[in-house]
Amino acid sequence: MPPTLAAPDRDHDNGPVDLTALTPPQLQARRTMKWTTYPPDVLALWVAEMDYPTAEPVMAAIRAAVAAETFGYPMNPAASGLPEAYAGWALRRYGMTVDPADVHVVADVMHGVRLALEYFTAPDDPVIITTPVYMPFFDIVDLARRPQVHVPMATGPDGRAALDLDRIDAAFAAGARTLLLCSPYNPLGRAFSPAELAALAEVVDRHGGRVVSDEIHAPLVHDDRPHVPYASVSAAAAAHTLTVVAASKAWNLPGLKCAQVLTSSPADRATWAAIPVWDLVGVSTLGMEASTAAYRDGEPWLTEVLTQLAANRETLRGRVAGWPGVRLGSTEATYLAWLDLTELGLTEEPAALLLREARVALSGGVPFRAPEHRFARLNYATTPTILDAALDRIEGALARLSPP
Repeated sequence: MPPTLAAPDRDHDNGPVDLTALTPPQLQARRTMKWTTYPPDVLALWVAEMDYPTAEPVMAAIRAAVAAETFGYPMNPAASGLPEAYAGWALRRYGMTVDPADVHVVADVMHGVRLALEYFTAPDDPVIITTPVYMPFFDIVDLARRPQVHVPMATGPDGRAALDLDRIDAAFAAGARTLLLCSPYNPLGRAFSPAELAALAEVVDRHGGRVVSDEIHAPLVHDDRPHVPYASVSAAAAAHTLTVVAASKAWNLPGLKCAQVLTSSPADRATWAAIPVWDLVGVSTLGMEASTAAYRDGEPWLTEVLTQLAANRETLRGRVAGWPGVRLGSTEATYLAWLDLTELGLTEEPAALLLREARVALSGGVPFRAPEHRFARLNYATTPTILDAALDRIEGALARLSPP
């Protein structure tokens, strides 16, 4: 029998929220993928859901929509207030001016990426995918019936993961027409600088290429490091970019089915307007209401979450530093940490081993197109209690692997 759905105790206001209180049984009662895929004794640090109470402005918007019985076909997104809410968010958060007419609403980010590939690229045009990267990229490009060119990420002089501009340049020169960009970068935790993105834009523009930029993690940047929208770095970038965003990661709303595709040139806006309506269905009415509230009024909650994530990140850094043979990747953005266990010389996937030996669920590295037996992704957007317990379990399992 599935867990009984139960709402956390909360006051109906926009004051501080306790981000440390939810327990595994309460999270299992949400009946979402993260906490129902594995048995109840497993601590879930895998799929990108957060273990925090929902922002009160979002809850208020959903309650109001339910009270109004807003269950019919969704209204025209252009009249929903969502495009204006996103434009206001982009200006406040990124200093980027977005015309609400360039904000187009779709069901989710991957659907937006698929539409961008199907309507803005030619069927035989190869798509560049950097690796390792968010796993659905590979399936979405296949579903769009576009060839794939995989370009491994490089290691920069500072040791951080970096775009390999030489190999991207070569891929465009060999016939690729589009780069699928992940920015901020999942799973490697990078928040690219303006200089990095401008250098990429120069390569793309020189080849007359296009970029589809998945920026779903844009609000989740750390160390006072601003997110830089790729389309904002130059006029050339704006002309060749479609950007796909959503409130779903930063405010934990993936089940409400609402994302936004941003055009940044008149030609692309016209092309988008010609997409048949039946390719645009699937947006949830409640998703539009929730996303509008998040962009307009959800910043105080997000600030609290980022503070908690910073504390969790420091805990994670300190613990991993004491694990022989394990290295932690960049943690500049997202709440997803990339663990490199190469030095342990494992003969199976680290995630499979830790699920069995530690009863902690991580994401395996191979679906990201990482080399086998070496990498795993850990989601640290949880409570300190759960994170500490999971890290204790992992540490114990790793210690049992080590020789006396």
